[in-house]
Amino acid sequence: MSKALLVLEDGRTFTGEQYGAAGETSGEAVFNTGMTGYQETLTDPSYHRQVVIQTAPHIGNTGINDEDDESARIWVSGYVVRDPARRVSNWRSRRSLDDELGLQGIVGISAIDTRALTRHLRERGAMRCIISSADLEVESLLSKVRSVPQMAGADLTGDVSTPEPYTVTATGETRFTVAALDYGIKTMTPRRMAERGITTHVLPASSTAEQILATGADAVFLSNGPGDPATADAAVGVVRELLGAQLPVFGICFGNQLLGRAFGFGTYKLRYGHRGINQPVQDRLTGKVEVTAHNHGFAVDAPTEGSTETDFGAVEVSHIGLNDNVVEGLRALDVPAFSVQYHPEAAAGPHDAAYLFDRFVDLLDVRRGAAREKI
Repeated sequence: MSKALLVLEDGRTFTGEQYGAAGETSGEAVFNTGMTGYQETLTDPSYHRQVVIQTAPHIGNTGINDEDDESARIWVSGYVVRDPARRVSNWRSRRSLDDELGLQGIVGISAIDTRALTRHLRERGAMRCIISSADLEVESLLSKVRSVPQMAGADLTGDVSTPEPYTVTATGETRFTVAALDYGIKTMTPRRMAERGITTHVLPASSTAEQILATGADAVFLSNGPGDPATADAAVGVVRELLGAQLPVFGICFGNQLLGRAFGFGTYKLRYGHRGINQPVQDRLTGKVEVTAHNHGFAVDAPTEGSTETDFGAVEVSHIGLNDNVVEGLRALDVPAFSVQYHPEAAAGPHDAAYLFDRFVDLLDVRRGAAREKI
């Protein structure tokens, strides 16, 4: 196996073996604490321009299948594992992870101390890195990595969004229709809504409020996605128009950040982010603690106690992260809107947060009932 180097922008260097495609790649180095679900991680558009380090040491044992992709391609810029599986062992597997990375041109590195790398990122924060099996000169790689664009200030949703609208129909009878703004939506999200009788019209991230309202949808969904929410002024303006139109809004991840900005809150970059399928969050409405799936490097800056008066009435923090007290959800008290910072579609991940789709349906039921009473 060919030698490979991983060089961080602060000069820390790791020597290992080529994994996946040969060549060179760069991006923001982030770590994922999930022990399973690597296929869903790799194909999550929210990882665009990031090099993912798996903290679980043994990766690839179930290979790659044709059913669990969360988009049409692998989005990570690079991949870092400690001990790749020597043999694939799963009845659904169609090829090895190493082969799939090679086929899609994803440069990776293995046989490095991922625990030491993760500890370094926890202490110093997420930072740019470069992986290469082509150039093995540390000073050369260090010069290259310091010219890589930062994630702060990156506007990336246009890179990952669908270019054309498409529809995912409800399973069985259609009870409601939802317009989903695709900032990097995962395949499982419309499926979760379809299971609840929702037909979803998936729209490009650049859609205007007029185009969204023209679908005649009962509500709007704001999806996950990559990049810095501080760059998304146009999208925030659209969300404000939708709130003004009293259209129900449900957002997750990047969508939570957009909704927060629409309410007037700021956003900020986390030191090393939350990425994995084992993050504890408390629903303040019920007191219940959920184990949840996360992938975010930015968060909403909102008061965690009491409610805040905004242009759209009172808004409160509905969910809180129990590891670090980061805002993990918002709930409007005077307009039909709520959001969470994590992934209730559970792909991959636990199903503790699936009730949020039911809460969305309940909101639509209440709205429909109120409309009938006015007739």
